Parts: sequence; C-alpha cells; structure tokens
Amino acid sequence: MSELASTVGAVLKKKSRDIWSATPDTSVYRCMEIMAEREIGALLVMQENDLIGVISERDYARKVILQGRSSKETAASEIMSSPALCVSPEHTIGDCMLIMTRNRIRHLPVREGSKVIGVVSIGDLVNWIITEQEETIRHLEAYICSS
Repeated sequence: MSELASTVGAVLKKKSRDIWSATPDTSVYRCMEIMAEREIGALLVMQENDLIGVISERDYARKVILQGRSSKETAASEIMSSPALCVSPEHTIGDCMLIMTRNRIRHLPVREGSKVIGVVSIGDLVNWIITEQEETIRHLEAYICSS
C-alpha cells in the first residue's frame, strides 16, 4: 500500500488522541495561550459536544492582529473558520492532503459519525509519509542485501 493510501485512522493510532478545544465565547487571547501551552497550531471550537469551528494561529494573525482587534476582547466565534472541514478515519492521507491544499488549511478534525475523535495536521501527514518511505527503503535494502 502506498503512503498516500494509508488511512487517517492509522495515523491517529500512532499519535496522541488529545483533543484540545475552546468554547465559542472563549477569548482569542485564552485560545492562543492554550495553543502555546499545548504546542499546537489550531484549536477546535466546541459548543457542548458539537464542533462548530476551528481557530488557528493564521486566523489570529489575519483576523485580530492585522485588523487591530483586541485578543482579550474578541471571542473565538468571531474569528474561527466555520463550518470546520472534517474527515473520517477512513479518509486516505492523499485525500487529506488534497483537502488541505485546496482549502489552504493545516489542520483537519477527524470525526466518527458526529463525534470528534482526533485532529491531524499537515505535519502529521508529512511525518507519516516520511516514516512509511523510510520503512520501505529498509525493506528494499534488506531484500537487496539478502540476494
């Protein structure tokens, strides 16, 4: 199976399943604090158990900083990307990369039915591809050396 045909579900099995989120009324400042603390580039915006949007560092830069808004007085709901584009665990790495490229986004929530079960970033996908390619190279080298 090619690296791009691997599924998002396989990627999620290898990474932390922590899901970090904020509510729509959380201040953008607090959202940025959470992202900095967790070393992540995007935060889900949840209304109870419903995903209603995603707030990213890019949203902050373009919709707060460049517009001269106050991050302490601006709510996440005012700048989040909504509706959030999502994938299922069955989507392939190739599917996700295409969605991210076409929509110029770096993070995709993963849903199983209506439940968010994880988030994949472009970095997660690139790391997956590199790891899979390294493994293929090791197998080929072992095959060649054993011949």
